[in-house]
Amino acid sequence: MSQDISGFGTQIRIIASNTFPNGFTITQFADDADPVDNPATVVGDKAMGLNGDLITWSKATPLDITLNVIPASDDDQNLAILLDANLVGAGRTSAQDVITLAILYPDGTNTTYSTGKMISGVTTSSIASSGRKKTKPYAFSFESKSGIA
Repeated sequence: MSQDISGFGTQIRIIASNTFPNGFTITQFADDADPVDNPATVVGDKAMGLNGDLITWSKATPLDITLNVIPASDDDQNLAILLDANLVGAGRTSAQDVITLAILYPDGTNTTYSTGKMISGVTTSSIASSGRKKTKPYAFSFESKSGIA
């Protein structure tokens, strides 16, 4: 039996405690960068004792997700609003949003990340040498997750 591993139809729901308390859904994913990128999560570390004994331990690590959406799309505009609301600087106050992000895959599985923070984003549109607008990555870190997909 073959496995269908298509990502077509994936949706992401983001709830930001202050800026978007009712949330918004992302469906307009980029074609020139990975739409949903999740780097490997380190769950432990290791060392060697003086006499060559392996020593290991578990460690808590933030769970990182980066989203890449179509430039100037509604999804890009909502993520830019969220980034701007959480940007600090002279004369600015941050929304201090606590983020929940839920990924619904086309096979019906889902993963929900909670107690998160928007970590980075690009604050203005850039143009690639090809003449098109560059995709702006939006990165988040979370404390916990539920579901496996």
